[in-house]
Amino acid sequence: MSAITEDFFPARPRIAVVGSGAMGCYYGARMAQQGHDVKFLMRGDLAAVRERGLSIRSCAGDFALPSVQAFGSTADMGPCDVVFVALKTTANAALEALLPPLLHEGTVLVTLQNGLGNEAVLGARHRPEQVMGGVCFVCINRVGPGRIDHLSEGDVALGEYVGGPRGRSEAMAALLRGSGIPCRVEESLGAVRWKKLAWNIPFNGLAISGGGLTTADILGNAALAAEARALAEEAVRAAAALGHVLPEGWAEHQIARTWAMGPYRPSSMIDYVEGRPVEVESIWGEPVRQALAAGAAVPRMEALYQEILRAVAARPGG
Repeated sequence: MSAITEDFFPARPRIAVVGSGAMGCYYGARMAQQGHDVKFLMRGDLAAVRERGLSIRSCAGDFALPSVQAFGSTADMGPCDVVFVALKTTANAALEALLPPLLHEGTVLVTLQNGLGNEAVLGARHRPEQVMGGVCFVCINRVGPGRIDHLSEGDVALGEYVGGPRGRSEAMAALLRGSGIPCRVEESLGAVRWKKLAWNIPFNGLAISGGGLTTADILGNAALAAEARALAEEAVRAAAALGHVLPEGWAEHQIARTWAMGPYRPSSMIDYVEGRPVEVESIWGEPVRQALAAGAAVPRMEALYQEILRAVAARPGG
């Protein structure tokens, strides 16, 4: 078996995608489109994808994969060189059983999940040096079994969980770029996580607390737009307290880029209105806890966290 080390990365790695929702299907399909050996772990969409493949409607060009390596169990997939974890963070407990059949000594684990704490989950169960994080700045929705809408182009920011960039970091980025996925390597994974939280905290949060708002609904309401800006600024200050100084004007940049999305439905809001588990702890709870531990005052983030907990608990079925 080909092992990945600090200085080696297979030219044609065996790739597993664990969590084949909107994000996992889109990025996995882009890699498979370029001839890479990509295996998808699927649940509800398994039969449909085995029958019809994947259909991607994308601002970067539509395409379809009529034949897809779709599996219902990781035990049937075999060891892989790279495992992209794209499960919702609410399902992280399942990783303990899902990942072992996919691993060999050199397997790299790349979490593409939202929020904070996901690399730590993987690092606690496996070797920390195996773990990388990828932060996805992109608008993607799943609109049906095996049907993905890629609405707005964005990139993947890659970082190492342990230490800074190294040989495999650039090799992983080259793999993604060669598959038509814009990608960059970041010096600090923590900083780039907070860059995205400065968007996720306000826009996913206000979309839920408003009962199912789009980004256009939020920005079209003066009070909500002001609250979104204040939450983004608070997240930037929290990041600084944790040692992650974000670029000047980052909060305003998030507001400006959101105007261009139009009436986008944030993924957490979709989970909320459709009655699925919401990533409350990784997107709001853990950032609040880390910010408070660092001595940052985050009253708006704290209030929104509690509001979302109440909103989710109040749904039929809790």
